[in-house]
Amino acid sequence: MDLLLWITISFIIIGFVVLTSMKIEMESKVEYIKANMDDEDNSLKAKSVIWWIWSTTAWGIVSIFLIVWCFHNHFG
Repeated sequence: MDLLLWITISFIIIGFVVLTSMKIEMESKVEYIKANMDDEDNSLKAKSVIWWIWSTTAWGIVSIFLIVWCFHNHFG
């Protein structure tokens, strides 16, 4: 198999495992923020949730790019 295919598959699987393992922690942070709207600690928790959303989006875009590139190399 091609190295690009292995990089694509490993990137997607490792990223999916990391993001799903962090999902429960992010859900608890969102619940804490919703329950304690006037707390000063909400700013740090909100920033970490926003960074998690941005990193999930970036992981998805890179994954799509790698899949398209992999198909282009094999069939294009």
